[in-house]
Amino acid sequence: MLIRDATHADLQAILAIYNDVVTNTTAIYDERVSTLTNGKPGSRPAAAGLPVLVAELDHEVVGFSSFGEWRSRWGYRYTVEHSVHVRADCRGKGFGRALIEALFPRAAALGMHMMIGHIDSAAAASLRLHEKLGFTRVGSFPEVARLHGGWLSLVAMQRKI
Repeated sequence: MLIRDATHADLQAILAIYNDVVTNTTAIYDERVSTLTNGKPGSRPAAAGLPVLVAELDHEVVGFSSFGEWRSRWGYRYTVEHSVHVRADCRGKGFGRALIEALFPRAAALGMHMMIGHIDSAAAASLRLHEKLGFTRVGSFPEVARLHGGWLSLVAMQRKI
């Protein structure tokens, strides 16, 4: 496994992973897939000079992670929110963990203090992973989204950098 900075050449693989997650899971509270023109995953962090990382196995992108601004107001400038997604056939094999862990030194180098994650309450494996990585549950938002015909609840987690 190799964790590295994403390049423009990785965009199609990142889009494929992102769109599979949108279509087949409740990890991203959206039903609209992304295209090269309507808001590429990771484009906002990259445009802001923030990292977008990929996990590579046998020269194939199998996951990606990034972090971006948590809130736009000036007082929140030391807090970031992360995102991580792994190709369906590679989940549970350590890629997500490696991608999140690789974000910590990047955030520290930028002077960040706190990393936030918002996770679907039904995503037990993701919640456990975040707890193992030192994230603490700090709140929940019951039934804040509707997707695939049901109400979804969100768990807020945070970790000091």
